[in-house]
Amino acid sequence: MKKIVFTAVILISCLSFKLADAQIHVSLGVNLGVQPEWGPVGYDHVDYYYIPDVDAYYDVPAHQYVYYRNHAWIHAGYLPGPYRNYDMYHGYKVVVNQPNPWMHHADIRSRYANFKGRRDQQIIRDSHDEKYRNHWHGDQGHGRGHGDGHDRGGHDHDHGHDRG
Repeated sequence: MKKIVFTAVILISCLSFKLADAQIHVSLGVNLGVQPEWGPVGYDHVDYYYIPDVDAYYDVPAHQYVYYRNHAWIHAGYLPGPYRNYDMYHGYKVVVNQPNPWMHHADIRSRYANFKGRRDQQIIRDSHDEKYRNHWHGDQGHGRGHGDGHDRGGHDHDHGHDRG
């Protein structure tokens, strides 16, 4: 009887682990609908873009930029003053799918320094791939207004996330 109970506990534990694992994979699945139209083509899932030209990140799910200023990582709907007119449609973006990439900023910055100044990346807006069809009409990709690198009169929002 103890063997049956023990076996049942093991099976239930394994099944619970498999279900949890499946939920993790679903949550890390495709997020094409939230990627901005200025994002690079070819990625079914993106957590962050690193933007070498401005040495900042774009948090795709949160639709916010993350940049270092005054000894803290700032999360805001726009880039800081010197980069407010930066053209996200023509600058190079590197996909970074790891949690809080700014915590490894020195490594990421040095790894992708050679992409600074490049303008040869195809973006979602200009793709006619069927998987980007919801970006073809309107502004599903948040390419205008907040998230395009232009100031719309807002203020920095330091949410105190992962200060470095």
